[in-house]
Amino acid sequence: MKKILLFGAMCVLAACSGVPSNINDEKVFFAFDSAKISDEARSNLESQALYMKKHPDKNVVLEGHCDERGSTEYNLALGALRAGNAAHVLIAEGIEPERIKTISYGKERPQYPGTGEEVWAKNRNATTKVVDAE
Repeated sequence: MKKILLFGAMCVLAACSGVPSNINDEKVFFAFDSAKISDEARSNLESQALYMKKHPDKNVVLEGHCDERGSTEYNLALGALRAGNAAHVLIAEGIEPERIKTISYGKERPQYPGTGEEVWAKNRNATTKVVDAE
């Protein structure tokens, strides 16, 4: 009887562990003109790290995105900072750096069409793309 209870408790703990079933297209969002990782973004990235630990056969590409304001050059640099800062959180959580690539799309590939603060806020992100390990 004790073994059954222990097994059941382990199953409950595993289900509540916060390991997402999929992190492809997960986004962490940034404030205007910032690459600072918010508490909410950090929590999301920590969950992504748990997924990566559970799936060592998967790597990620972190895409840095910006809203349409500012120059192309500025936004490419800001997008790179956003993706890089997201990568640093994953690395701090124990993910091997060689499993993470970063790319900046700046404002060149908006994920949400339109203009205005609501759309701009959605486009200020780092998006995770899952790829098979090579």
